[in-house]
Amino acid sequence: MSGVNWWAIAPLLVLSGGAVLLMLLVAARRDTPLSWITTALILAAAALSCLPAREAIPQAVTPLLMADSYALFFTALFAICGLVTVIVSHEYLGERHGENEEFFLLVLLSTLGAVTLAYANHFVALLLGMELMGVSLYALIGYPDKLELPLEAAIKYLVLSAAASITFVFGFALLYAAVGVLDYPGIGAALASADNPVLLASAAMIVAGLGYKLSVVPFHMWTPDVYEGAPAPITGFLAAVSKGAIFAALLRWWMASGLYELPGLLTLVALVAGASMLVGNLLALLQDNIKRVLAYSSIAHMGYLLIVLVACGLVADPHLAKEAAAYYLVAYSLTSLAAFTLLGLLSRASGSKELASLDDLTGLFWRQPGLSLLFTVALLSLAGIPLTAGFVGKFYLFSAGVAGSLWGLLALLVIGSAIGLYYYLRMVYRMTLAGDAQPAAVERPGWPARLTCYGLVLAMLYLGIVPGPLMEILRTIL
Repeated sequence: MSGVNWWAIAPLLVLSGGAVLLMLLVAARRDTPLSWITTALILAAAALSCLPAREAIPQAVTPLLMADSYALFFTALFAICGLVTVIVSHEYLGERHGENEEFFLLVLLSTLGAVTLAYANHFVALLLGMELMGVSLYALIGYPDKLELPLEAAIKYLVLSAAASITFVFGFALLYAAVGVLDYPGIGAALASADNPVLLASAAMIVAGLGYKLSVVPFHMWTPDVYEGAPAPITGFLAAVSKGAIFAALLRWWMASGLYELPGLLTLVALVAGASMLVGNLLALLQDNIKRVLAYSSIAHMGYLLIVLVACGLVADPHLAKEAAAYYLVAYSLTSLAAFTLLGLLSRASGSKELASLDDLTGLFWRQPGLSLLFTVALLSLAGIPLTAGFVGKFYLFSAGVAGSLWGLLALLVIGSAIGLYYYLRMVYRMTLAGDAQPAAVERPGWPARLTCYGLVLAMLYLGIVPGPLMEILRTIL
């Protein structure tokens, strides 16, 4: 490859080289502060490397990867989310006895998998990125290895994810047998001229595999158990980076292959989107566990996002739908990270490892007013309250749906948002109730974690009050 090619994939090189460096550091010297600082610097360097990489795009880097502004935008987002996870995980792991250095290596490798998905322009790259990210998440979910719940969640995620991957790969095999290509543009051209019943089975298997990774209905059953069992920072990483990377890869495939021109696929995605919005919000109403409420709400949020895939096929110019998807992914990623990070910090500030039940939130406003206020802002953003990033994201999605005349899906979005408003505000209400007058005497969260939470909440408010700058960036790069 030429020198320009190397610059185009600079973030991938930084993350790959950083992973090797971190492995050597861990092998030479076990030092948790050194490992987490090194990991944070690598992720920051990966995000910053997107700036010089802009001079070398757009170009195809081998048939597997496409380096363009789309890839760099999501690379920066995933690297920043990974950096946030590393910072707050150091705080979370402070009370864990044993060796924690591998934890940060796993976060780095999982972020590398997510960035690979952002660059992927071929099914081989898609599979490599998805598995690199997924295998790292298996270990991260079960990292508190002395507790039963994380190990149970890790096993469930491992078994079901393996089954989804097998289904996914077999769908690829059938697709290749039918059309003879695996790159995104080639698949689009082949599908336009192909009339093969094998394609139907292939499409069903690929949709099932991606549906599992996005936890949309009817492939959602793993989500509440895994969210409940995983450590709070990893739950946030799973919600923000894992799902965001899969959707970013799906959106690129959807557009590059022209899948939005196939009426059958549009109908299938519309049904999945409607079911996810309805089932996710209704089941969230029945939960008494905080993480399970947020897990079912994430299913509904993925249903909201699927609206843009349907809108792409029903509007004259799908550019608005792509902008809506990108903005919503940014808003949802930042909000999910903030919610789970603050949940973890509130747990420590309350003298427990995890706040589990909704009853555990009682009186938090009076015991921990600062963290509770920040957590409230995150919940309001998830609910889509004005002046938050979540509101602007939903408004963007609604605009894309109106452009495509998707009145049924938009009605479900409004109904789902109304239901979501109840269970999000229910948590806020619990925090305002009178509880124990005296807080437990516990160590205050460190300044890196506190500053990170302040930054996330300020970002949510900024994107909700001044959304114009990010919208302009999206218009120029998508």
